[in-house]
Order: sequence, then structure tokens, then C-alpha cells
Amino acid sequence: RLSAQDRMAMVMLAVGLAAPLGAASLLEPDQRGYGTHQQLGLPPCTFVVLFGRRCPTCGGTTSWAYLVRGRLIEAAQANLGGALLGTLDVIAVPWLLLSALRGRWLGRAPTSTVVAWVATVMFAVMMIEWGVRLIAG
Repeated sequence: RLSAQDRMAMVMLAVGLAAPLGAASLLEPDQRGYGTHQQLGLPPCTFVVLFGRRCPTCGGTTSWAYLVRGRLIEAAQANLGGALLGTLDVIAVPWLLLSALRGRWLGRAPTSTVVAWVATVMFAVMMIEWGVRLIAG
């Protein structure tokens, strides 16, 4: 069983993870496949400005904006790593809330090994995609 403190932490984490999904739903995906973050008042990507090439995270916000609209292909085209991370977020929010509500993990509890593997795969996907972008021009 999960303690009341653990359950509250899970709810707070779920709310924190839901926030970027909510923000993404308010943004219009940039047709270029990147640059959607500028609608939040942020500057253009410095890497793009300096080198004329997209950085590994370029298109991340755009991919989430597509993802929350159910446009999975466009989300993956904008940034595959971002689309995968957004998908994990979409899964994690209800999983955390349901687990907190039940007082025990729905399925298995996350382990540090699983978290490390997921992070490693996400990083590898992001770096491979960036490499392909750089080679393709």
C-alpha cells in the first residue's frame, strides 16, 4: 500500500506532468515543424539562429502541440523524441492518478532500472534523429 504522503506526491506529479499537455493544447503547431515555443514568448532556437540547423530538441513543443490534437504522424515528424516523451506523459498522468486513488500501483511500481532504460532510449532516439537531420541537411 502507498502511504498518504506517497499518494499526494503522485497526484502532485501527475498535475505537474499534465501542465505541459495543457499548455500544448493552447498552442497552434508551427507548420515548419519547429518554433511553436515562440508563442510562449520564448526566443527562436539559438542553434537555428547561429547554424541554420535544428538542435536535438527543436520541434519538441510542436510535437506536443500535434500530439494533444491526435496528429501522431505530424508529432513524430516534428520531433520523434518529443512525441515519445509526450506519449509517455499522456500515459503517466492517468496511471499516477489511478494508482494514487487505488492506494497501490496500477501494474508494477516503477524501478530505477526501468526509469534509466527509458531515459537512455529517449536520449538515443533524440540523438539518432538529430544525426539524421544533420546528414539530410
